[in-house]
Amino acid sequence: MLEWSDVDIAVRDAVREFVDKEIRPHVDDLESGDMEPYPVIRKLFSTFGIDAMARESLDKRLTAMRDGRSASGGSSSGGMFGGGGDQAGMGFVLISELCRVSMGLVTGMGVSLGLTVPTIASRGTLAQQERWLPGLVTYEKVGAWAITEPDSGSDAFGGMKSYVVRDGDDYILNGQKTFITNGPDADVTVVYAKLDEGDPAVGKRDRKVLTFVLDKGMDGFVQSKPFRKMGIHSSRTGELFFNEVRLGRDRLLGETEDNDKGDGRDSARSNFSAERIGVAAMALGVIEECLRLSVDYAKSRTLWGQEIGQFQLIQLKLASMEVARMNVRNMLFRVIEAAQAGTSISLPEASAIKWYCSQAATDVAMEAIQLFGGNGYMTEYRVEQLARDAKSLMIYAGSNEVQITHVARGLLNDPR
Repeated sequence: MLEWSDVDIAVRDAVREFVDKEIRPHVDDLESGDMEPYPVIRKLFSTFGIDAMARESLDKRLTAMRDGRSASGGSSSGGMFGGGGDQAGMGFVLISELCRVSMGLVTGMGVSLGLTVPTIASRGTLAQQERWLPGLVTYEKVGAWAITEPDSGSDAFGGMKSYVVRDGDDYILNGQKTFITNGPDADVTVVYAKLDEGDPAVGKRDRKVLTFVLDKGMDGFVQSKPFRKMGIHSSRTGELFFNEVRLGRDRLLGETEDNDKGDGRDSARSNFSAERIGVAAMALGVIEECLRLSVDYAKSRTLWGQEIGQFQLIQLKLASMEVARMNVRNMLFRVIEAAQAGTSISLPEASAIKWYCSQAATDVAMEAIQLFGGNGYMTEYRVEQLARDAKSLMIYAGSNEVQITHVARGLLNDPR
């Protein structure tokens, strides 16, 4: 794949028109928190029929499961919007276009539809999927995916302290999660916690990880107010607290501790690749918008009697941005081709994509600020927002330092 398809371009133009009309005029309100992000995405979904497409896809899936026929276990690269791999291009176009103006909208949407939904779809029983997925796939309800804790960070499993103990047929959950996207507002939250069986022979790092689904308002479950962050302000992030939360077995995904797909570690890892390759589309949106703004500014800003675009150092900045755009776009095309072929992206490759694209977006955004000079430091020129948002990509979905480790391990363990 060397270029967007005609369908992808048509989708891009339609989404771009929606963004210019419905989102750009409200960016300041989204950034300040005066405007909630979720209704904007719901309007986008209804405008383009994404909610109807997701509902139809889910209905087919659940019907197949009720009839005893096989159903796809999780989401594909295009499935975040209810389609399959053949629609991956359209999905990534939408993500990229939204990130040009408000990456936070994509962050919240991506966690709900790209992490919460696939986890329930791949691990849950038919009854659990019927219970939680209908509201989630249309974004009528907002989902959160809670694994990170104050003392764990990139050591998500080893440092995990949230735990459950058995109490008859139920479980009692205690602990805390942090940096949880959609955490303050989520209607449905997937929570990972370790099972404490009281066996001193089993070290805390090695205890089984179980996956539960919680609903907003449960006794003992507290969702914090939104954090104040450096960037992605239109994504609401917070902490979750669990104090003696009673969970029935119907909230344990798969309703068994011995899931044939492994424990919660396997559940989480299955989402890591999808989360990381999504960064490519997000980075592309940032880079394309920075390049557009920078080219326009270079042609309109004059200094010493000529457009600054005539200066060689400015041309170097623009050319470097274009090379970054081409590289990130080609990495995204690799992801789309894999989805269309029905093949998966390995974790080391997903980590390489995430590492490079996030770094490229951050570098481009910072160069855009430098190109704009003093104006670039002012909020009304927007490149400062793009730079703040882009920086989050180097931490989001696992810090870049961890991605480097995954890439190196993949090379060292390669039998070639």
